[in-house]
Amino acid sequence: MQGYVHKFESFGCADGPGSRFILFLSGCPLRCKYCHNPDTWKMTDGTPYSVDDILKEAETCRGYWGKKGGITVSGGEPLSQLDFLLEFFTECKKRNINTCIDTSGAPFTKEGQWFTKFQKLMEVTDILLMDIKHIDENQHRELTGHTGKNIREMFAYLDEIKKPIWIRHVLVPGITDNDEYLTQTRDFIRTLHNVERVEILPYHGLGVMKYKELGIPYSLEEVETPSAERIANARKILECEKYDGWKK
Repeated sequence: MQGYVHKFESFGCADGPGSRFILFLSGCPLRCKYCHNPDTWKMTDGTPYSVDDILKEAETCRGYWGKKGGITVSGGEPLSQLDFLLEFFTECKKRNINTCIDTSGAPFTKEGQWFTKFQKLMEVTDILLMDIKHIDENQHRELTGHTGKNIREMFAYLDEIKKPIWIRHVLVPGITDNDEYLTQTRDFIRTLHNVERVEILPYHGLGVMKYKELGIPYSLEEVETPSAERIANARKILECEKYDGWKK
């Protein structure tokens, strides 16, 4: 089986525990207004790679992973290529490689064969990185073009099976940088028992040029990066320090 790959990153230190090889898959059902990788939206824009070819590339970096490192699959949206991801992580586990998925959760459903395959995928997945795009359903649809209901169902399922997650919340002035919404997000996080880390990702406009090159309108061009004070405020409301034990 082949997967459509956007790119590789040999040494990532912010996408899961330790030093990691990052595999960016192509294809995503969301159209987040702040997405800085619109060139990953179309699956077939990626380059086909086999599992073996990717692992040959990844394992050249294995000496740098240490005890905590491994492979993270990001995107795009990795769960859009569920069959490939399951085959890839199954082979990773045969080689004793730590596995991590960076996902929006957008494709999640408990229906049919998809869920059966997802359950098998969780057996070979060590940790997931997730983002609560927006806690309000109407605002979520406005921000991403997609419902957030099934994504919240995925959070609940991962909690049910005690699968560790890190939550990374994008702070966007005028959209998610709102004390009421942040408080609601905190209250949702408090219902979960599998959260190992909560962090704030400040919005940036570094992807604006990609939109221009692709001829795609960018609606947040006038939005600035949140101030240090607003970032600190969000960290306080989301109780980020409560989860900072991972640093020790």
